[in-house]
Amino acid sequence: MYTSLENSGRSWTAVSRSAFVGMLIVACVMAGCAVGPDFVRPAAPATGRYDSGEQPANTIATVGGAQRFEYRGEVASDWWKLFGCPKLDGMILQATANSPTLQAAQAALKQSEDNLRAGYGIFYPQLSTGFQPTRQQFSPARFGENVSPSIFSLYTLSTTVTYTLDVFGGERRTVESLGAQAEVQYYNAIGTYLTLSGNVVNAIVAEAAYQAEIDSTERLVGFLQEQERITAAQAKAGTVPYSNLLSIQTQLAMTEATLPPLGQQLAHTRHLLTTLAGRSPGEDWAPPRVSFAEFTLPNEIPVSLPSDLVRQRPDILVAEAQLHSASAQIGVATAAMLPSFTLNANYGLNSTSLSSLFGSSAEFWTLGAGLATPLIQGPTLWYQRKAAIDAYQQALANYRQVVLAALAQVADALDALQHDAEAVKAESAALDSSAENLRLIEANYRAGTVNYLQVLIADYQYEQSQVGYIQALAQRYQDTGALFVALGGGWWTARHNGGSSATTLPVSY
Repeated sequence: MYTSLENSGRSWTAVSRSAFVGMLIVACVMAGCAVGPDFVRPAAPATGRYDSGEQPANTIATVGGAQRFEYRGEVASDWWKLFGCPKLDGMILQATANSPTLQAAQAALKQSEDNLRAGYGIFYPQLSTGFQPTRQQFSPARFGENVSPSIFSLYTLSTTVTYTLDVFGGERRTVESLGAQAEVQYYNAIGTYLTLSGNVVNAIVAEAAYQAEIDSTERLVGFLQEQERITAAQAKAGTVPYSNLLSIQTQLAMTEATLPPLGQQLAHTRHLLTTLAGRSPGEDWAPPRVSFAEFTLPNEIPVSLPSDLVRQRPDILVAEAQLHSASAQIGVATAAMLPSFTLNANYGLNSTSLSSLFGSSAEFWTLGAGLATPLIQGPTLWYQRKAAIDAYQQALANYRQVVLAALAQVADALDALQHDAEAVKAESAALDSSAENLRLIEANYRAGTVNYLQVLIADYQYEQSQVGYIQALAQRYQDTGALFVALGGGWWTARHNGGSSATTLPVSY
């Protein structure tokens, strides 16, 4: 009977070893697959147009020339240099070097990269060691022995190795999601950089426009004050009705009332430029003063096709990376419903005295494998997986919305440049006409055929036309910058060319 039991035990040991080895082989084979969907990038738009109408090739010719659209052209990473303004270039450098917003985006990128590196640690064996000295009292009564308890010291030194077999790919999907989140922060940083540079261009143009409007309005006020003086004298002499004086005084007051809002807008714009440069408005530093004469209108404008735009715009790429992360989370939730496997080993020494701790009799070790599988969890795991699928559908819808908004933004910018050129042409014509009228009135005044009041009126009309022209020109410059931003800013050309000295684009990811 003893022999039979012994043989049976040996037979069971052999079977259990075979089963253990077989389990490892199966686990290693299955480790090559991962549950859940493999992420596939959404298809690019099939259309090559931004508008259902005729694709514009250029704007009409006006002051500054016609702007020509080069489809499939490559947007430069330092696109603002096309405005030919060194002060603008310097302001961009100030902003990108000191902006806290950009620094925060860079820090978020580094954090996500460190989280990704930490996530990769799951694929390595986990090794831990410990030393535990204890003082114990042993009670033999627990084992039915009626002897005195003993007190002794126990020293334990042990090392444990654990390795997780990622059989169903749950850990790989987790790391995949972390990688997608690092992509999110990478493209967020690029988007922050693009927004920053676009805001600087917009603010520099606005500053020049506000200052020019203030100068023209102050000249208008001077003309009206002179008209008021002359008309007051004429009204007092009885040569013109008093209502003429009241009309001019009303116009003067209305024109003067436009100066404080313009001054406030100019101050706000300079404060904005200061903060964009990472400085406080109270510091002994001021943004550069730029005039319209220092700008050159970009005439050749590269325009990416919609199929390229979805692979270039940072906000679209952020939405795509979020979609990728949501896809990986489906695999994580699926793997949580399946068994998990671990291999573990433990080696240690324990002794009642430190002097004998490293003796051969103090050694102990274990080798084993672990299998854990969810059995009864209610609907928790099932609905967690369904929630992950729902999150993916939400991310997909958000991605589509971002793409639609981006396409519409480019279409709006292209359309705006068309209308800007028309507005500049009309305002330029009005300015030329008022300038010619002023020239003729001044000639007639020198000849003695018109009075000085008519000269002042012609001057006033000219300055009014000048204000309208300034506003139209500023809008054209700003909409040109908005188109470059809408196209993604050309950050990919800097990466392909090994970076740009004028940029601080993130390069870690």
